Amino acid sequence: MKALMLARCGLGGMIRVGVIALSLSLGVASAQPVMTHDGAHDFDFLIGDWKAHVRRLPERLTGSTEWVEYDGISNHKKLFGSNSNLEEFEVDSPDKHLHIKAQTLRLYNPVTHQWSIFLVDVDNGTLGLPPVVGEFTGKRGEFFDQENYKGRAILVRYVWLDISPHAARMEQSFSADGGKSWEVNWICELSR
Repeated sequence: MKALMLARCGLGGMIRVGVIALSLSLGVASAQPVMTHDGAHDFDFLIGDWKAHVRRLPERLTGSTEWVEYDGISNHKKLFGSNSNLEEFEVDSPDKHLHIKAQTLRLYNPVTHQWSIFLVDVDNGTLGLPPVVGEFTGKRGEFFDQENYKGRAILVRYVWLDISPHAARMEQSFSADGGKSWEVNWICELSR
Protein backbone atom coordinates (compact mmCIF):
# COMPACT_ATOMS: atom_id res chain seq x y z
CA MET A 1 0.00 0.00 0.00
CA LYS A 2 2.84 2.40 0.88
CA ALA A 3 4.48 1.84 -2.52
CA LEU A 4 1.16 2.39 -4.28
CA MET A 5 0.56 5.64 -2.37
CA LEU A 6 4.10 6.73 -3.15
CA ALA A 7 3.58 5.97 -6.82
CA ARG A 8 0.19 7.66 -7.03
CA CYS A 9 0.57 10.65 -4.70
CA GLY A 10 4.26 11.35 -4.66
CA LEU A 11 6.07 11.97 -1.42
CA GLY A 12 4.39 15.36 -0.92
CA GLY A 13 0.96 13.79 -1.32
CA MET A 14 1.84 11.11 1.23
CA ILE A 15 2.94 13.76 3.71
CA ARG A 16 -0.35 15.66 3.26
CA VAL A 17 -2.35 12.41 3.66
CA GLY A 18 -0.31 11.51 6.76
CA VAL A 19 -0.86 14.91 8.40
CA ILE A 20 -4.60 14.74 7.72
CA ALA A 21 -4.82 11.17 9.07
CA LEU A 22 -2.83 12.09 12.19
CA SER A 23 -5.02 15.14 12.82
CA LEU A 24 -8.19 13.06 12.46
CA SER A 25 -6.91 10.30 14.74
CA LEU A 26 -6.01 12.86 17.43
CA GLY A 27 -9.32 14.65 17.03
CA VAL A 28 -7.56 17.87 16.07
CA ALA A 29 -9.67 20.26 14.04
CA SER A 30 -7.96 23.04 12.21
CA ALA A 31 -9.60 26.43 12.00
CA GLN A 32 -7.22 27.37 9.19
CA PRO A 33 -7.13 25.47 5.89
CA VAL A 34 -3.83 23.81 5.07
CA MET A 35 -2.12 25.82 2.35
CA THR A 36 -0.99 23.67 -0.54
CA HIS A 37 1.80 24.86 -2.80
CA ASP A 38 0.44 25.79 -6.23
CA GLY A 39 3.10 24.20 -8.41
CA ALA A 40 1.68 25.40 -11.71
CA HIS A 41 4.89 27.27 -12.55
CA ASP A 42 7.43 24.86 -11.05
CA PHE A 43 8.74 23.79 -14.47
CA ASP A 44 8.93 27.35 -15.86
CA PHE A 45 12.71 27.29 -15.28
CA LEU A 46 12.99 24.71 -18.09
CA ILE A 47 11.37 26.77 -20.83
CA GLY A 48 13.87 27.52 -23.58
CA ASP A 49 16.89 25.83 -25.12
CA TRP A 50 19.54 23.90 -23.20
CA LYS A 51 22.72 21.94 -23.82
CA ALA A 52 22.35 18.42 -22.43
CA HIS A 53 25.02 16.12 -21.04
CA VAL A 54 23.75 12.63 -20.18
CA ARG A 55 25.30 9.72 -18.33
CA ARG A 56 23.29 6.50 -18.73
CA LEU A 57 23.72 3.14 -17.03
CA PRO A 58 22.70 0.64 -19.78
CA GLU A 59 22.65 -2.41 -17.47
CA ARG A 60 20.19 -1.59 -14.71
CA LEU A 61 19.64 -3.33 -11.38
CA THR A 62 22.59 -5.65 -12.01
CA GLY A 63 25.28 -3.87 -9.98
CA SER A 64 26.92 -2.50 -13.14
CA THR A 65 29.06 0.63 -12.85
CA GLU A 66 29.71 1.09 -16.60
CA TRP A 67 28.23 4.39 -17.78
CA VAL A 68 27.75 5.68 -21.35
CA GLU A 69 27.91 9.46 -21.97
CA TYR A 70 26.05 11.59 -24.50
CA ASP A 71 25.88 15.26 -25.49
CA GLY A 72 23.20 17.19 -27.34
CA ILE A 73 20.20 19.44 -26.85
CA SER A 74 17.07 19.68 -24.72
CA ASN A 75 14.48 22.25 -25.86
CA HIS A 76 11.32 23.03 -23.86
CA LYS A 77 8.23 25.03 -24.76
CA LYS A 78 4.87 25.75 -23.15
CA LEU A 79 1.80 24.38 -24.89
CA PHE A 80 -1.00 26.74 -25.94
CA GLY A 81 -0.21 29.30 -23.24
CA SER A 82 -0.82 26.73 -20.49
CA ASN A 83 1.44 25.41 -17.74
CA SER A 84 1.89 22.17 -19.70
CA ASN A 85 5.15 21.85 -21.57
CA LEU A 86 6.85 19.66 -24.15
CA GLU A 87 10.51 18.75 -24.34
CA GLU A 88 12.37 17.73 -27.50
CA PHE A 89 15.55 15.91 -26.56
CA GLU A 90 18.35 14.61 -28.77
CA VAL A 91 21.82 13.41 -27.73
CA ASP A 92 24.68 11.38 -29.24
CA SER A 93 27.61 9.46 -27.80
CA PRO A 94 31.03 11.04 -28.61
CA ASP A 95 31.63 8.51 -31.42
CA LYS A 96 28.08 9.15 -32.78
CA HIS A 97 27.30 5.39 -32.64
CA LEU A 98 24.67 5.78 -29.93
CA HIS A 99 21.78 8.19 -30.43
CA ILE A 100 18.80 9.00 -28.19
CA LYS A 101 15.85 11.04 -29.44
CA ALA A 102 12.95 11.57 -27.05
CA GLN A 103 10.04 13.81 -26.21
CA THR A 104 8.61 14.49 -22.75
CA LEU A 105 5.14 15.83 -22.03
CA ARG A 106 4.55 17.42 -18.62
CA LEU A 107 0.95 18.11 -17.53
CA TYR A 108 -0.04 19.99 -14.36
CA ASN A 109 -3.18 19.03 -12.42
CA PRO A 110 -4.50 22.13 -10.57
CA VAL A 111 -6.70 19.99 -8.28
CA THR A 112 -3.95 17.70 -6.93
CA HIS A 113 -1.18 20.31 -7.41
CA GLN A 114 0.95 17.61 -9.01
CA TRP A 115 2.65 17.03 -12.33
CA SER A 116 2.35 13.95 -14.54
CA ILE A 117 5.36 13.34 -16.76
CA PHE A 118 4.91 11.19 -19.86
CA LEU A 119 7.59 9.91 -22.23
CA VAL A 120 6.42 10.33 -25.83
CA ASP A 121 7.73 8.36 -28.79
CA VAL A 122 6.52 10.19 -31.90
CA ASP A 123 8.40 7.82 -34.22
CA ASN A 124 6.43 4.81 -32.94
CA GLY A 125 3.27 6.68 -31.95
CA THR A 126 3.34 5.65 -28.27
CA LEU A 127 2.85 7.37 -24.94
CA GLY A 128 4.79 5.93 -22.01
CA LEU A 129 2.41 4.76 -19.30
CA PRO A 130 2.12 5.08 -16.43
CA PRO A 131 3.48 8.61 -16.03
CA VAL A 132 5.70 9.57 -13.12
CA VAL A 133 3.66 11.78 -10.78
CA GLY A 134 4.83 14.23 -8.15
CA GLU A 135 5.66 17.77 -7.18
CA PHE A 136 8.31 20.23 -6.12
CA THR A 137 9.25 21.14 -2.57
CA GLY A 138 11.38 24.25 -2.86
CA LYS A 139 13.86 23.70 -5.69
CA ARG A 140 13.67 19.90 -5.57
CA GLY A 141 11.09 17.93 -7.52
CA GLU A 142 10.33 14.24 -6.95
CA PHE A 143 8.12 12.14 -9.22
CA PHE A 144 7.28 8.42 -8.89
CA ASP A 145 5.58 5.53 -10.61
CA GLN A 146 5.40 1.77 -10.31
CA GLU A 147 6.03 -0.41 -13.35
CA ASN A 148 7.48 -3.68 -14.57
CA TYR A 149 11.11 -3.89 -15.63
CA LYS A 150 12.38 -7.18 -17.05
CA GLY A 151 9.59 -9.09 -15.32
CA ARG A 152 10.03 -7.40 -11.92
CA ALA A 153 7.80 -4.85 -10.23
CA ILE A 154 9.90 -1.75 -9.52
CA LEU A 155 9.48 1.84 -8.43
CA VAL A 156 10.76 4.59 -10.71
CA ARG A 157 11.80 7.99 -9.37
CA TYR A 158 12.71 11.20 -11.21
CA VAL A 159 14.44 13.89 -9.17
CA TRP A 160 15.02 17.47 -10.35
CA LEU A 161 17.69 19.36 -8.39
CA ASP A 162 20.51 21.92 -8.62
CA ILE A 163 18.09 24.29 -10.37
CA SER A 164 19.27 27.75 -11.39
CA PRO A 165 18.66 30.05 -14.37
CA HIS A 166 21.68 28.50 -16.11
CA ALA A 167 21.74 24.87 -14.93
CA ALA A 168 19.59 21.98 -13.76
CA ARG A 169 20.01 18.28 -13.10
CA MET A 170 17.57 15.41 -13.51
CA GLU A 171 18.18 11.89 -12.20
CA GLN A 172 16.21 8.72 -12.84
CA SER A 173 16.47 5.90 -10.31
CA PHE A 174 14.98 2.41 -10.00
CA SER A 175 14.15 0.54 -6.80
CA ALA A 176 13.48 -3.19 -6.76
CA ASP A 177 12.92 -3.31 -2.98
CA GLY A 178 9.91 -1.01 -2.51
CA GLY A 179 11.93 2.19 -2.13
CA LYS A 180 14.41 1.05 0.53
CA SER A 181 17.30 1.56 -1.88
CA TRP A 182 17.61 3.35 -5.21
CA GLU A 183 19.97 2.84 -8.16
CA VAL A 184 20.56 5.99 -10.20
CA ASN A 185 20.68 4.96 -13.88
CA TRP A 186 20.24 8.25 -15.77
CA ILE A 187 21.78 11.64 -15.03
CA CYS A 188 21.00 14.58 -17.30
CA GLU A 189 22.80 17.84 -16.65
CA LEU A 190 21.40 20.85 -18.47
CA SER A 191 23.26 24.12 -19.07
CA ARG A 192 22.54 27.28 -21.05
